[in-house]
Amino acid sequence: MIQTSKYLASLGVIGGLAFGLTLGTAASGQSATKIGSTARTTQIAQVELLMPMMNPARGRKLFASKGCVVCHSINHVGGTDAPSLDASTMPGPMNPFDFVAKMWRGAPAMIEMQKKEIGHQIEFTGQELADIVAFAHDAAEQKMFSEADIPENIKKHMEEE
Repeated sequence: MIQTSKYLASLGVIGGLAFGLTLGTAASGQSATKIGSTARTTQIAQVELLMPMMNPARGRKLFASKGCVVCHSINHVGGTDAPSLDASTMPGPMNPFDFVAKMWRGAPAMIEMQKKEIGHQIEFTGQELADIVAFAHDAAEQKMFSEADIPENIKKHMEEE
């Protein structure tokens, strides 16, 4: 979490300088960062973005419950059909959008494997992706990950191999 927080603080400073940063609470009640930008052209356009707070503890639960663990491993817990996502192997600091872009590039193969392994394509919200990215980069949170985190409905897919 410390590495993620440092990165987000840097992103916030850069965003604050470039866009006029305000912190607030999203309509859903979750903490979020609101970035407002006014274009410097003859037409004035207002752009508002909500940047989700990245929570590695929620990411740990999602990594297991969504089924990522069927193909990916952390701490040698999980599948071997896809790359391990140990924080020690992650470049840092990493822009979370780069992580998601890497997922996007591998999406066709990942979707095919998801359908084969768990019977359906995994769906994510933006918040869930943010949390999983945070977990993939948080060594302390990953140390707590174990087979006990994997729900029974996901374990059965791992045992079918």
